[in-house]
Amino acid sequence: MKKDLLGIADLTSEEIYLVLETADAMREIGQRPIKKVPTLRGKTVVNLFYEPSTRTRTSFEIAEKRLSADTLNVAVAASSVLKGETLADTARNIEAMSPDMIVLRHPSSGACHLLSRICKSRIINAGDGMHEHPTQALLDAFTIREHKPRFEGLRVAIVGDLLHSRVLRSNALLLTKLGADVWVSGPPTLLPPGIGRLGVHVTTSVDEAVTDADVIMMLRIQQERMQGAFFPSLREYFNVFGMTAARVRRAKSDVIIMHPGPMNRGVEIASDVADGPYSVILEQVANGVAVRMAVLYLLAGGVEDEAAA
Repeated sequence: MKKDLLGIADLTSEEIYLVLETADAMREIGQRPIKKVPTLRGKTVVNLFYEPSTRTRTSFEIAEKRLSADTLNVAVAASSVLKGETLADTARNIEAMSPDMIVLRHPSSGACHLLSRICKSRIINAGDGMHEHPTQALLDAFTIREHKPRFEGLRVAIVGDLLHSRVLRSNALLLTKLGADVWVSGPPTLLPPGIGRLGVHVTTSVDEAVTDADVIMMLRIQQERMQGAFFPSLREYFNVFGMTAARVRRAKSDVIIMHPGPMNRGVEIASDVADGPYSVILEQVANGVAVRMAVLYLLAGGVEDEAAA
């Protein structure tokens, strides 16, 4: 593993499989009566979240505690950021206290790369703007691997707000790197320019995207990032692009339905699909802890390797 985890683009397929295999071992820890190992005892991890988050922040926090790390959660809403302090100055002040790792969620794309350049601490990208969300893509791959024998030739449909989604970029990079056949679909107004360069098939027809799909991954409509009207109404969006039971029937009989959350029920996904037999959405949440434990463990191992050298 490299010094930091900034994005899937930086990882080789061997490194991706290393994380997935390590996560397999980490999941076993969560099934014990005492869910704790001393692996990261003496290490300090700072969780620096500039955006609201439930699953990612709590998942990282639980992962850190299960590995016995000392954790510090910086509440940005009650920090010096409100007084005008820049991200770089916040990072330098945290760095002065000698943490081992910083987990960063930030609304600006590339924020974690800035920290990587100015901090000796290991930086883990927990989502930067509309750029990448690597641990989400890794936990999605881990979940797919539990249900499908291989990634090569797997047909994956990613449907929703493609323009504003960092999850799309990380998943497209990871799945194409591992040999999957990725289709993406959404309204023409929500298709990122040049998205085809990621090696995916692009269509504005959801029915075409999900036909014979092994995996359907829904993406949230990110209204908080939208400046202007991208589609007529939420009801219209659901009618044209929402994942209904009728659309799921176009996919393979053993299809799995995924969603990184939070879900907008009745907007991008119907409740009977979200709670139905094909849904693995709660499995994704559970697997997030094991995958993030694996990332923390592998990066911490790198710190020790450097110290020994």
